[in-house]
Amino acid sequence: MMSDSVVTEPAAAARRPTRAVDVRWGDHVVRVGGDAPVVVQSMTNTDTADAQATARQVQELWQAGSELVRVTVNTPEAAAQVAALREALDGMGVPVPLVGDFHYNGHKLLTQFPDCAQALSKYRINPGNMGAGKHRDDNFAQMIEVACRYDKPVRIGVNWGSLDQVLLARMMDDNAARAQPWTAGAVMREALVVSAISNAERAQQLGLAGNAIVLSCKVSHVQDLITVYRDLSQRCDYPLHLGLTEAGMGSKGIVASTAALAVLLQQGIGDTIRISLTPEPGGDRCREVIVAQEILQTMGLRAFTPMVVACPGCGRTSSTVFQELAASIQDYLRNQMPVWKHHYPGVENMHVAVMGCVVNGPGESRHADIGISLPGTGEIPSAPVYVDGKRVVTLKGDSIAQEFKQIVEDYVARRYGQCGQAPAHRPGVVARQTE
Repeated sequence: MMSDSVVTEPAAAARRPTRAVDVRWGDHVVRVGGDAPVVVQSMTNTDTADAQATARQVQELWQAGSELVRVTVNTPEAAAQVAALREALDGMGVPVPLVGDFHYNGHKLLTQFPDCAQALSKYRINPGNMGAGKHRDDNFAQMIEVACRYDKPVRIGVNWGSLDQVLLARMMDDNAARAQPWTAGAVMREALVVSAISNAERAQQLGLAGNAIVLSCKVSHVQDLITVYRDLSQRCDYPLHLGLTEAGMGSKGIVASTAALAVLLQQGIGDTIRISLTPEPGGDRCREVIVAQEILQTMGLRAFTPMVVACPGCGRTSSTVFQELAASIQDYLRNQMPVWKHHYPGVENMHVAVMGCVVNGPGESRHADIGISLPGTGEIPSAPVYVDGKRVVTLKGDSIAQEFKQIVEDYVARRYGQCGQAPAHRPGVVARQTE
């Protein structure tokens, strides 16, 4: 018997209210915070001194969906090539804003290479890597002065691997004098938050606008990251950049990043994210962009590309036909998006099912916008196709994959091409966020 109580719809918490920071290049503006969607960003791993190689990788990351791309600016040679990098990207029709990543010598590079300072759309400053004492204060002030001069926003990015040791030592001493001292881990987490907020306040005192500051407190352990960002979010209204630093390689890095970021995003914390994956040797750098998108899309926070539901397989599906079709369809949908997103508004919300047998296949296919239920081992060799919940055709023979792709192509043109509106959502369909 059903309960009479009201059933609540699943949803993430309302986004934490923040200031809005505009990161721009020319007429292209990416807003971080405020009422903007969570922004996906990434970072190159090329030598920035090689402007052409870096431009190619930035283009790949942008095409994969990265809305901001960070580049290393660590040497005079790298700084000297940033303007050429920007020029190359403009010539390639890639408007993505570039973020300059500075450590140790950023104050020198930004002042010695004004073309670099102008070509970047945002600076990333690590307060722990700017010297000590008066030198640290002067170097920080110099970088903020350049940001003010060129009207550039700044991410003040604190990292527990390079935390301000003077601040940490002072806080450890203060903690030792407590009647009930905190653990060393608790003091370090507090030092991260204090460093981020105090440096943001100092930047404003030096003249940087309050709506030109983004904060981050990067750590590499899931529970530490959650704790730090919960605390940070309660103590300021700056937009927050989320990321598990040094997340790792392969499934470990993906799982750890997802576990940490999903908790925070579900609580409305986070305005821009980066997944810091270690690529496999020769691996695709764009993987970190895809993972970031998939985290946001599977949580229903944004939509980037049609989602594919596929069963995991069991003894009923001893062949690999459905696995191959699911992989093929997923790659096909993602590869089509650069064209589709311009011609078929709302197609990113499309829900596709590729199932392997009669147990859940027909049901999942009916729930999807378009779905196919392939035959399992010993079943009749036919594959019913469902469109908008109704069975429309049954495919047979060796050309099922190609025929199904054509059905998808026709459906996209018919459903999204006429009115440019997403269809009514059935269970499991990711809701579109207005952008």
